Amino acid sequence: MDIGFAPDEIDTAAPTRAARLKWVVVVDGSLPAGRIANATACVGAATGDAVAGLLGPDAVDAHGSAHAGLPWIGCTVLTADAAQLATIREKAAASDEVFVADMPAHAQLTRVYDECLAEVSGRPSEDLGYLAVGLVGPRNRVDRIVGRLPLLA
Repeated sequence: MDIGFAPDEIDTAAPTRAARLKWVVVVDGSLPAGRIANATACVGAATGDAVAGLLGPDAVDAHGSAHAGLPWIGCTVLTADAAQLATIREKAAASDEVFVADMPAHAQLTRVYDECLAEVSGRPSEDLGYLAVGLVGPRNRVDRIVGRLPLLA
């Protein structure tokens, strides 16, 4: 499944709500701030790499310094509890046309990626315990999956 934007769909002059796709990251609001930042950044990096056309062009300032392109469709960061995160991930993974990037809890418990891979491979999805889940998909579908979750405060 390829989720993303064709080059002719990218309109960096339009408001974010005009984009065909919506991007949200839902994070476990009970985590300490540093772990929230880490989980959100990791899910964002995975999403930016996987979703074509998500990032706008680099910005160049008045001195000619380039600044890496940011998501031109924006990204809303919402909060949920652990049970809600599991449900959101399950619904999103079952939905056509929705890209899902998630961060299992074990990813923050090791500094060796192969250990994380081994831990994930030995558990079913429902037993992974998610810290953050990112979704990109049609606005109405993403809105139905995340419901009325609050913004991360």
